[in-house]
Amino acid sequence: MAQNNPQDNKVYDKAKLLNKPANGFNGIWYMIAGAGQRGAVKNDYKYKYSGGLGTYPSNHYPFSVYAPEADKTFFCYGGTDERGKTLIHTVSYFDHKTGEVARPVMVVDKATNDAHDNPVLQVDKDGYIWIFSTSHGKGRPSFIHKSVKPYDIAAFERVAATKVVNGKKVPMDNFSYLQVYYTKENGFLGLFTSYEKQGGRVIKYMSSPDGIAWSEWEDLSKLGEGQYQTSGQQSHQVGTAFNYHPQRRVRGGLDFRTNVYYLQTKDFGKTWQTVDGKPANLPLTVVENNALVHDYDAEKRSVYICDVNFDHKGNPVILYITTSGPMPGPEDGPRKWHTAHWTGKKWNIRSFSSAGNNYDMGSIYIEKDKWSIVAPTTVGPQDFNTGGEMVLWQSSNKGKKWKRVKQLTAESKYNHTYARRPVNVHPDFYAFWADGHGRQPSESRFYFSDKEGNVYRLPERVDTPFVKPEKL
Repeated sequence: MAQNNPQDNKVYDKAKLLNKPANGFNGIWYMIAGAGQRGAVKNDYKYKYSGGLGTYPSNHYPFSVYAPEADKTFFCYGGTDERGKTLIHTVSYFDHKTGEVARPVMVVDKATNDAHDNPVLQVDKDGYIWIFSTSHGKGRPSFIHKSVKPYDIAAFERVAATKVVNGKKVPMDNFSYLQVYYTKENGFLGLFTSYEKQGGRVIKYMSSPDGIAWSEWEDLSKLGEGQYQTSGQQSHQVGTAFNYHPQRRVRGGLDFRTNVYYLQTKDFGKTWQTVDGKPANLPLTVVENNALVHDYDAEKRSVYICDVNFDHKGNPVILYITTSGPMPGPEDGPRKWHTAHWTGKKWNIRSFSSAGNNYDMGSIYIEKDKWSIVAPTTVGPQDFNTGGEMVLWQSSNKGKKWKRVKQLTAESKYNHTYARRPVNVHPDFYAFWADGHGRQPSESRFYFSDKEGNVYRLPERVDTPFVKPEKL
């Protein structure tokens, strides 16, 4: 077991491997007061983004995976201790046979309160559960842990992962903004960010047949001062949508991320193409390139990408928000939700709702001709702060028109944030998110909804091996 390794203190630095039951489902509260060109937030809304961010950010995926062999949806989140002072990577599962959730297990104390260090999860062909512990930049180590037993969350052991650098294997102990995918034929594909002196936040990819030995890191794109990518999977196909930070003083830098780009691989990273199937010359280095979906920079609009999914033909659909600036409140509005759908010949771009905050993240679901979105599109108790009240939307004509099918939450104490779509989504565990106060530190609870829009809250106190979620 990894906790008996004498090198652990060096590997974990200030972090700790815990492998102990949690007392309940309690999420990390986190905020960013401001950064970049525009500086700190000076209005009543206090923070650029904030609240219960246990399933943050959109550049981490997945937080949950349905394993049909066990008939369970395994999920992880950014939890915390009883004092709410440290980020704890926590895992549980929903048992679809019993309708119960397992008492959560605290795997790693990450020794930070930064929700950018939130974990992601995968399940391999043998049923082992993998927890990938990311890091925000290079100041803290990253980890990979694997369950000791298949389909079992009781204990995890550290994986001494390596990557290839100049033909040699070296420890892989740092990665940011990870989206990790898996197939039994190919193993793992990771899309992530590396913080570098040249290029800033550089988006990359890597692969591994076994989760232990990883390939050399390859650049996807190096535009401006850096980029953020958000991706999705359909079988062996993975598509990534990304923006870029212009390298200029006016409407430039991290505060003014703009444009939408798209690349895809249909062989789990061996080759990459643009959406029309043409080979991509990687890394992208020119802002005007054939991966460009839409030039929002010309419209002086910023872009915050939420999710990527695919229709039954394998054509991508991108869900994102546009805004005129980085600050919360009405001054940098209007903000709009959009979908961009590749028809096979062109991108159809449509807006469907207003947004209250740049970080009002939601997820899109596609079943043949029915599209669904779960997102906080109704104003919450802390208006113009991150999140709001969750709403289920549906479209039967590929995003031309949308209908508000159900208000999932209402009259809430806190804003609901970051509704996440599981891998292999099961209709009983359809979307997973947290809540939290938008303008001051608070407790944070977790929720999930089923496909019909019934919402369940996970208990803040748990002292038994299994517990029934509370139906709202």
